[in-house]
Amino acid sequence: MELSKGAVLPGRPYPLGATWDGEGVNFALFSAHAEKVELCLFDVTGQIEVRRVALPERTDQVWHGYMADVRPGVLYGYRVYGPYDPVRGHRFNPNKLLLDPYAREIVGEIAWSEAHKGYEGNSHRQDLSFDGQDSAPVMPKGRVVASTFDWGDDTPPRVPWQDTIVYEAHVRGLTMLHPDIPAHERGTFLAVASEPVIAYLTRLGVTAIELMPVHAFVDDKFLVDRSLRNYWGYSTLGFFAPEQRYLGKSEGGVEEFKTMVKRLHAAGIEVILDVVYNHTCEGEEVGPTLSFRGIDNASYYRLDPGNPRYYLNETGCGNALNLSHPRVLQMVMDSLRYWVTEMHVDGFRFDLATTLGREVQGFDTGSGFFDAVRQDPVLATVKLIAEPWDIGPGGYRLGQFPGGWAEWNDRYRDTVRRFWRGDHGMLPELARALSGSADLFEHNGRRPWCGINFAACHDGFTLFDTVAYNTKHNEANKEGGRDGHNDNCSDNYGHEGLTDDVHIDSIRVRQISNMLATILFSQGTPMIWAGDEFGRTQNGNNNAYCQDNEVGWVDWRLRSPRYADLQTLTARMIAFRRAQPVLRRGRHLHGVVKAPDGTPDISWYSPHGAPVTMEQWQDFYARCLGVLLAGDAGSELQPDGTPVEADSLFLIFNAHIGDVPFRIPRLSTGRRWSLEIDTAKVDREPGSSVAEFEEVVPVDARSVRVYRLVRES
Repeated sequence: MELSKGAVLPGRPYPLGATWDGEGVNFALFSAHAEKVELCLFDVTGQIEVRRVALPERTDQVWHGYMADVRPGVLYGYRVYGPYDPVRGHRFNPNKLLLDPYAREIVGEIAWSEAHKGYEGNSHRQDLSFDGQDSAPVMPKGRVVASTFDWGDDTPPRVPWQDTIVYEAHVRGLTMLHPDIPAHERGTFLAVASEPVIAYLTRLGVTAIELMPVHAFVDDKFLVDRSLRNYWGYSTLGFFAPEQRYLGKSEGGVEEFKTMVKRLHAAGIEVILDVVYNHTCEGEEVGPTLSFRGIDNASYYRLDPGNPRYYLNETGCGNALNLSHPRVLQMVMDSLRYWVTEMHVDGFRFDLATTLGREVQGFDTGSGFFDAVRQDPVLATVKLIAEPWDIGPGGYRLGQFPGGWAEWNDRYRDTVRRFWRGDHGMLPELARALSGSADLFEHNGRRPWCGINFAACHDGFTLFDTVAYNTKHNEANKEGGRDGHNDNCSDNYGHEGLTDDVHIDSIRVRQISNMLATILFSQGTPMIWAGDEFGRTQNGNNNAYCQDNEVGWVDWRLRSPRYADLQTLTARMIAFRRAQPVLRRGRHLHGVVKAPDGTPDISWYSPHGAPVTMEQWQDFYARCLGVLLAGDAGSELQPDGTPVEADSLFLIFNAHIGDVPFRIPRLSTGRRWSLEIDTAKVDREPGSSVAEFEEVVPVDARSVRVYRLVRES
């Protein structure tokens, strides 16, 4: 592309980034401490710098300029001048080409070299000397884009929180081994939007797909040195650009992401993005200079106030973004709004969200970030999910996020795993989990949906590995077994790993069924990790962050008919949940609200058919619990103001290794209970078996039963 030498006009300080207005491009970059900013334009290969100009104006710490002769498609980067003084927190080096933090597309991959460092030497104590190597040849570039996508009649599904069922997935992991997707399309946004995937998600019945990070990220040098890749993507390079490895076209194409969203919306499925605003890929003080560090290190990052040469590392990833700075907070908010307004996503899951709420004094639910999100009219329409912890002081904050936020509940995960493993004394914890974890979330008007209930996610064992491995097997990560959790609340049931033993495998399928049933029949928001519904395995690797291969990918082949039954049962349980309002109450249940016949909204039963006594709650060896949910004790209203009609349900959770005779409770209404779900007999048709009031039924070992009250005609 031949670029003319037109004048550089002052332009505007807002919006930040490279903005095409139909006639030219406005460039704007924030840097509080820079002394000069140069814009570098490149040819289509990204290797030849064809023009370099200084941005002529600075307004409120934003450097800006307008070029009438620049068009969409142009590749660009910045060189920023200022003091190289790490002791004071400044790491400017104009020899380093820097990515625009607001770049909408990023082109080219990082070819790691010594030129990426802003300093000379290899030691962690040699970052004080300035490096003169030019990094432009080994740096990706930003691309100027113009929005031309036709959204047509795209409408966000806007699924109410209490009706939401989340399916966590990875773009490549979900599609790389799918036999019905063309090989050239696998691993891309368009693969997620393909007919086979959407048809599958629709049949399964989930309402939202939560995609692991899709913001542009890098393969960290330490992984490349080990011949591994950053598979998960928690190493963000750009907060506005989609990751190019998920794009099918080599020339980029934001429209592919938009196409995915549009197709999923047409199927009634929401798109939630896992986002990483807590840190960046530049790492610790001796990490590479790629963007933020060279633009204004002292503004973008949380530095040690006693020694600004070093970073506050509450994330465990080398650095933490400084959301206390108004311009950094602005960048995050601009990014969130961009993905909602321009890319039409329906929500976000915030990685290490505690870091986002850190102020000088520590975590604060009234932090600038939380206040900005709460008042924002765009973000008021989308779902917000927190991973409520980081590794900094006081970093574990489960249940402490502000109103409007949902939170991943890892305590729920451990409770479910431990109960079904047969641990002692778990009945009180199970009851809290089943009723929506009110002890954690019922404050400041928060609802049961605020708890994201899961038993497996990307971080840790899959559900199959939870019942197939006693210990982690992370050898492929090449970290000497130091990575990943050591306590997985797992049990291999007599054999470590895959086995041909039919008895062991049957137990494993049953236990996966039980954990999925517990998730789907608890108050709160259920989340399923992709492939758990048919027994996918990572071969015991509980930290597959660098396994961009068959270990991390979903294998769509079913190992036996037992796993086909598991898949069918999961879809049936999801459909049952969606049909039963009593499983999706909009308020916490405490057994206080009564039905007209006096039945509490929730009550707990022992196998004797009577309410659980205090002594029974404290029974160290009790592993069987009945839950009565009274449909007529609800107070929810439909949009037209009429009461929500709900069936009464009776659920039995039996984690004993033997059958348990259970006396079915009597109600003043109805005559009998219809058996709708039985994880021990997945081929049983719903309603094919009934239990009379006070009848004693044999509940199979390690199983869940769900009965529905048959009303009087």
